[in-house]
Amino acid sequence: MRAGWPVFRDSLGFAMIENAALLTDLYELTMMQGYHRCGFRRRGVFDLFFRRAPFGGGFSVAAGLDDALGALEGLAFEAGDLEYLESLGFFGRDFLDYLADFRFSGEVWAVPEGTVVFPHEPLLRVSAPMIEGQLIESLLLNTINYQTLVATKTARIYLASGKGSIAEFGLRRAQGWDGALTASRAAYIGGAGATSNTLAGRHYGIPVTGTMSHSWIMAFESELEAFERYAELYPDQTTLLLDTYDTLGSGLPNAVAVARRLVGEGHKAGVRLDSGDIQYLSKAVRRGLDDAGLQGVTIAVSNELDEHIIAQLTAAGSPVDLWGVGTQMVTGGGESSLTGVYKLAAVENAQGAMQPTMKFSDNPEKSTNPGMKQVYRFYGGDGAPLADLIALNDESFRLGEARTLYHPAIDYRKFRLETYADFEALLRPVMRDGRRVEDSPSLEGIRRRTLESLDSLDETYTRIINPHVYKVSISARLKEVKQNLIRAFRPDVE
Repeated sequence: MRAGWPVFRDSLGFAMIENAALLTDLYELTMMQGYHRCGFRRRGVFDLFFRRAPFGGGFSVAAGLDDALGALEGLAFEAGDLEYLESLGFFGRDFLDYLADFRFSGEVWAVPEGTVVFPHEPLLRVSAPMIEGQLIESLLLNTINYQTLVATKTARIYLASGKGSIAEFGLRRAQGWDGALTASRAAYIGGAGATSNTLAGRHYGIPVTGTMSHSWIMAFESELEAFERYAELYPDQTTLLLDTYDTLGSGLPNAVAVARRLVGEGHKAGVRLDSGDIQYLSKAVRRGLDDAGLQGVTIAVSNELDEHIIAQLTAAGSPVDLWGVGTQMVTGGGESSLTGVYKLAAVENAQGAMQPTMKFSDNPEKSTNPGMKQVYRFYGGDGAPLADLIALNDESFRLGEARTLYHPAIDYRKFRLETYADFEALLRPVMRDGRRVEDSPSLEGIRRRTLESLDSLDETYTRIINPHVYKVSISARLKEVKQNLIRAFRPDVE
């Protein structure tokens, strides 16, 4: 069992997941056997990137890296895995014997988790024997795509709330227990401050939070009694649910009575709205609480919220202190996947040199950028990102040097970057010889990077509707390599 993943057991006590070696598409294994049988020992360089920011937005938040690295470190085929593969009838004994000793030995460079990222630029670069790089494609895409999607959705919700307090309530709507766990992690990276998922709290160290359900209130003789009993049990964690019967007619008056006693005894209290017109009700509840001298009592809201609803409520001045978001956060709402892909960018030739390669497409946006690459981010004097540049790994840059940046897909589009204060390389070494080069960062540190990254971006790039397009370009040398490959392999293309 690899470090970082919990073991879940079925009703008979058997572990449901031991390691991630079989978490791959079948064709990855058949191609691996092909490399093995052909004696193909050359190395390849693979890029993981996405083609379009999700949700019609202008940015994404990189997430999932630490889980992916943990999975790579622990990749191993156990006896039961090999027996299953043999039973499929595809694989010979020579290949199964190879898998019995398999360990990932490659090198990985990646953008740190919590970094704001944009389409077409590599989030992760793998350099490994082709047979190894092939196996891990599905695993990496599954991990990075989903967590980046959820972290991005959460960041949009966080921004829509005016950078308010967000709680992730998605456990019961998530895609299985594993989806629920990773969603909680990614949501915390994206800006949520807490989760309702107790297992995620224990496993990842995320603060946990919760209120009460309608069934608690309905179980007692009266709403007031239900409120009173709960407040007696949890005087410092009481948030009273107002809408079981009549939000303003009974829920609010009963909550006021209980909250007065709690506040008078030196405790804190809150109320929660889970249905109805949140804009109208939150304002009415705030007035009722304030009129009762309970200005410190907080208001939490839930009920199928997303960034668009939250942005509208925030713009209307709805007095909400905590936003509880579930379904739309952990499932991605109307956009259920990131457009992430994993493509070969270079392969070792017979002379031992890395030869750039690329995927061609009649759709320019789907053609890939060849070669081993680095991504550079340029900053203005105020620390705000100005543009990103995808360049070949051996290119060098001097601070202050003006650069011509080219559109990654459209030949004639370019711009001149004359003035900038600083730049940095985004891809950093995270794994060598199949082992991490440093300890895992804290989840709190990753979350802090997200919030700092969001703060640094000009608000035109982060607005919820019709955001400004951030410039991601390629260097002149990369453009030349790309055009040379197009001329060599597609002479029919002018």
